[in-house]
Amino acid sequence: MEDISGACFTDTKTAVPLVETESATENLTKEDVGEKNNTANTSDTSSIYRYIKDGLFTSEIYKVEIQNLPKYIGFNEVKKFLAKYGLIPHKIKLFARQTFAFVTFKSEEGRDRAMKVLHGAQWKNRSLTVKLAKPKADPIIKKRKREEEEGEEMKEQTQIADVVTPLWNIPYEEQLARKKEECEQVLLKLTRDIGNNNRALLPWLFMQKEKCGGLCCSLEGVKASPLQTEYRNKCEFLIGIGPNQEDKTVGFRLGKYKGGTCAVVEPFDTIHIPAVTKKVAKAFQDYIRSTSYGVYSPETYKGHWKQLTVRTSRNGHIMAIAYFNPQKLNEKELAELQTSMAKYFTEGTGKDSGITSLYFVQEGQRKSPNREDLTLEHVAGDKYIYEDLLGLKFRISPHAFFQVNTQAAEVLYSVIQEWTQVNKETTVMDICCGTGSIGISLAKKVKKVIGIELCQEAIEDAKVNAQLNELNNVEFHCGKAEDLVPYLVNFLDLQNSITIVDPPRAGLHSKVIVAIRKAEHIKKLIYVACNPRAAMNNFLDLCRAPSNRVKGSPFRPVKAIAVDLFPHTMHCELLFFFERVQHSRDKPSEERFSQPVVLL
Repeated sequence: MEDISGACFTDTKTAVPLVETESATENLTKEDVGEKNNTANTSDTSSIYRYIKDGLFTSEIYKVEIQNLPKYIGFNEVKKFLAKYGLIPHKIKLFARQTFAFVTFKSEEGRDRAMKVLHGAQWKNRSLTVKLAKPKADPIIKKRKREEEEGEEMKEQTQIADVVTPLWNIPYEEQLARKKEECEQVLLKLTRDIGNNNRALLPWLFMQKEKCGGLCCSLEGVKASPLQTEYRNKCEFLIGIGPNQEDKTVGFRLGKYKGGTCAVVEPFDTIHIPAVTKKVAKAFQDYIRSTSYGVYSPETYKGHWKQLTVRTSRNGHIMAIAYFNPQKLNEKELAELQTSMAKYFTEGTGKDSGITSLYFVQEGQRKSPNREDLTLEHVAGDKYIYEDLLGLKFRISPHAFFQVNTQAAEVLYSVIQEWTQVNKETTVMDICCGTGSIGISLAKKVKKVIGIELCQEAIEDAKVNAQLNELNNVEFHCGKAEDLVPYLVNFLDLQNSITIVDPPRAGLHSKVIVAIRKAEHIKKLIYVACNPRAAMNNFLDLCRAPSNRVKGSPFRPVKAIAVDLFPHTMHCELLFFFERVQHSRDKPSEERFSQPVVLL
């Protein structure tokens, strides 16, 4: 069951609340909030309930606590139960293994009606009780008060280094050792999960554990990044107020809003960002400080400047993308701003920053679910930048995915080439191919590359990249992998093909794994995971016993290796090589396992 502890759900058809609920178990004193939401003193700018009187909508003043709920209920069950009484909640907050919930409404009328109809209502043999709930404290002001009381303040640059590069003060060899230990823990969990979900693999699993030190497959270490400092070719900077109230600061936020921190610290002392990128950040900071437009505030929803993304290449190309909330500006004012930007960075002081491609993006009050859906407005310079990788040339568009550490990406792709053991008769299927970099890096050594990608813009980049490298044995298909895989596997050579998946951080959709399992043509699979723990369900679904949901013979892990693309952080890429279990040769008898076996 999904852990919903502390989860906050908001009806997508209603407005997003100003402040998210924190913890139901937080104790607020009568002096903090008063009896029954008495908020007479909340106009004080130092009050942790100031937001209630700021004139912005917040459902916190229309909140109730429902007690004596049935155990193990979910968000949808609560919503349906409320709908039965004609109640439309604005926000519902549940807590794992607890029998109470907080519910907010959009009006006093809605709140009062809920108290009237729900108090004493029966649900699964339980009689509900309802009472007024206290509003939550504003996290920004709450944190300020806490800091004043504690009187503790770390140096801002040390704080920001701890946020963006938490291992910055640890020797690199020790960083690699920590990452290896983390990868071993991932493999250990996968070993247990395979044993608990596929009894047929137990004899093989016992042998693997004997050979691999208790793991389901060998871990061939962690390959170091050739470059440990100034390695990032893509940086996303927030624009906000500095820790000492410096206006229009470009850098990194010290923490999340709900954690009580909106301060943005300049990136100039960080060790993972190239000097050229810092120069662009400084130039852009100087520019926006010269304009009359302020920074966007997540606290008040006012202001304009939101984010600066900088992309660089080893060829000396620099792309800058500015995100701006237009608020109520008209088209003429926005056009004048873009003209001002173009002039500043092509003719004015900003020319020294070296920007070769400049974009402007209008982003409204609430961030789009997918920033790639926002319209890019080309302001100046070239439309693309180009990068060389393993002797190949790649075009990078503003939203295109490209590994953030180019030198380490070359190590990663070299490992993939070594593992695939391809030849001129091999067919490669590249699922989640993005701009085609993995498949293109293999294309000259194989018969054919078939790429699958959902993003149309990425597919266009991939096709251009194939042309740039004069490749005619590469084809790219745009669409859902679960729809395309069943058809495209028919073009794979049964004896000489390999499939590679390099999904986003959250892993593959379960439907894609089901499609891969069902496609018996796929015998060998390389999975590139940038967040192995998030992809754990994918690994398990590849290996679990066949069922009504997951059809086709299972896979089993043969080997794994990590490549450090992110020095000074705990992240790394973990590669798995999976092979399909061949029943005629590999499937052991299950008769000896008449009772369930659990690996601990």
